[in-house]
Amino acid sequence: MAAPTAAPGVSGGALSPLGQRLRVLLSSEHVVGDLRRYFGIGMPPGEAPFTGSRFEHLAGRGDRPEVADRITAEDLVAVQTLSVTVPASVTLDILEGPLGVRLAGLLHAIPRDIDMVDADALVVADGSPADQAWNLLCEQYGVNWVIAGKVLARKRPRLLPVYDRIVRCAVGRPPSFWLALHAALREDDAALHRQLLELRQVAGVPETVSALRVCDVAVWMNHRAVGHACP
Repeated sequence: MAAPTAAPGVSGGALSPLGQRLRVLLSSEHVVGDLRRYFGIGMPPGEAPFTGSRFEHLAGRGDRPEVADRITAEDLVAVQTLSVTVPASVTLDILEGPLGVRLAGLLHAIPRDIDMVDADALVVADGSPADQAWNLLCEQYGVNWVIAGKVLARKRPRLLPVYDRIVRCAVGRPPSFWLALHAALREDDAALHRQLLELRQVAGVPETVSALRVCDVAVWMNHRAVGHACP
């Protein structure tokens, strides 16, 4: 994912720019309410949650063992809940053609049962299987960096984040978002990761929703409320 070869380590001093920005956004007085509204927790009758609240769990999750290393039709429907669509020609190639075989080989090499905060930086660095899968998807007609990232986030929700234009507008554009987020999660004795887990608990969001997804939703809801068009 356009990542530099040098992997950042755990910071023992000042927070990284991304870490600082996320701490501010996640400390908003509205963040718990935003999470509850997005996932439909405690909503009054007649109000519906955001469609993205089904992204992780539609058809039984994309990272369950029996399907973790292949992209399924259910995965491609799930990404539509996040307002993107994989073109039909690419969908067919994933489900029935050589593209699906190539992606399955790369997915097999990406750890499934680990949080980003606990993974080695090399797992999300330039040239890693995750990065290769992201680039392979981006090479397909009609698939941009947002769509590619959302497909991979469905397959590895604990390891790979959802990252779109709204989140990018809110937190900036580090050379590699994956590596920058990895470093931010690990610095200060993983304080940011622990903050995300606490927010998930306080908001009543199911534990099957990853810390990365809590971060994405909180930032997205906050910045979406600002009301301007993100480039």
